[in-house]
Amino acid sequence: MAVYTDQPGVQFYSGNFLKGNLKGKGGVAYVQHYGFCLETQHFPDSPNEPTFPSTVLRPGETFHSTTEYRFGVRQ
Repeated sequence: MAVYTDQPGVQFYSGNFLKGNLKGKGGVAYVQHYGFCLETQHFPDSPNEPTFPSTVLRPGETFHSTTEYRFGVRQ
């Protein structure tokens, strides 16, 4: 998998705290370590770090971001 984005950072979420009480498609329980998420974004502390890219969005402005996930197989 490859991730291409115009954002400066990525947040990784894991299923470390899933307890099996949530059900997914086909009634399959989501148990610990059953998933992950890669969320492209600005750095979490950007508003407080003057050297980080700005996250300010002024009234009337529109935020737009592009992230592309590419999947492939080795043969």
